Amino acid sequence: MENEKLIRTVIYTGQQPTEEQIREIESASARPVIPDESAPELTPEQYAEMAAIARSRRSQRVKPVVALRVSPDTLEKARAVGKGYTGFLSRLLDNAINDPQMVAKSL
Repeated sequence: MENEKLIRTVIYTGQQPTEEQIREIESASARPVIPDESAPELTPEQYAEMAAIARSRRSQRVKPVVALRVSPDTLEKARAVGKGYTGFLSRLLDNAINDPQMVAKSL
């Protein structure tokens, strides 16, 4: 392992890896994982604890589904944003509800 050179490459979404990158990935996947003293293998209890933490955090991030009536013009403008427009609307509403002037203007 000492003589091996670490190569870092970023492959972006939609980008195809080169033949050389594919060979490197296949080569790396064939090597055994060797834990050392700074990163020992986890015990089943540690895995279970981490899984419980992950479930708890995931449940805290779940957003409830709410049905809203919006004008056709508003919906058209939101859809014009493109894919992910519902996330855009959620962030827009979060920003507006936290702005006292916007809240006062909208009442």
